Amino acid sequence: MTQVPSAFSSPISGAKLRSVLALTRRKGRNEAGLFLAEGQQAVSEALAADAVEYLLVDEYAFDALPALLDSLSDRDAEPRDCPVFTVPTKDFARLSDTVTPQGIIAVCEQRYYRLTDVPDPRLVVICAQVRDPGNAGTIIRCASAFGADAVIFTQGSVEAENPKTVRSSVGTIFHLPIIQGVPLEDAVAWAQASGAQVLAADAAGVPLGELATTGGLSRPTAWLFGNEAWGFAPETLALADRTVAIEMPGSAESLNVATAAAVLLYQSALAR
Repeated sequence: MTQVPSAFSSPISGAKLRSVLALTRRKGRNEAGLFLAEGQQAVSEALAADAVEYLLVDEYAFDALPALLDSLSDRDAEPRDCPVFTVPTKDFARLSDTVTPQGIIAVCEQRYYRLTDVPDPRLVVICAQVRDPGNAGTIIRCASAFGADAVIFTQGSVEAENPKTVRSSVGTIFHLPIIQGVPLEDAVAWAQASGAQVLAADAAGVPLGELATTGGLSRPTAWLFGNEAWGFAPETLALADRTVAIEMPGSAESLNVATAAAVLLYQSALAR
């Protein structure tokens, strides 16, 4: 866990502010190996995961900091000092990705994972060119909630450190390995070599209820989710061991990818 030092805070310098503003762009994040996590919940989880380099607090929202630190008092981790910088409100608004900022942002280190960092996977999510950051963050949140071992974003997917992805994950981005930039074929081959079946969510597949009642979800599983706009190309579906459809007795024709992920991962968690 990271704790605020006794000096507590100092005003941000112009040079430091410029370096943080660069993190609002993908190029800047990649060059620095850092990203922003905004809001009390995301910052709390980042602190608990010891992922924070320093904190930024709106000069008019400084009262939020003690409450945040109090919420971490029961975390079982060794603390270390974390610098805190106060930021003028007009500059904080340039850093924020929300309409109504909560007044606190953590500058976090990027953590890089490889497929080999996930031994013996039991439940994995593979996102094939999922590009909407809100959906991506929600999928991470669902994966964490239902006990997945990792989330893989294949080449062409949104970056996990995109501010909207981080915000939509509500801090769960710090809970599990997220592997990025992997060719889809490599991710599928790794899952299958690890003993997991690869199931693609597709409306033309076997009904989820049928698969669940026949024990088809009791095996280690890698769920494959496709792009929001065009779904799966035929060659992508061919990589999966089978396709699975969510029965929908109501009038909706489909679910978005994040909602489908919640249903399928929940069902897998029940089977486990």
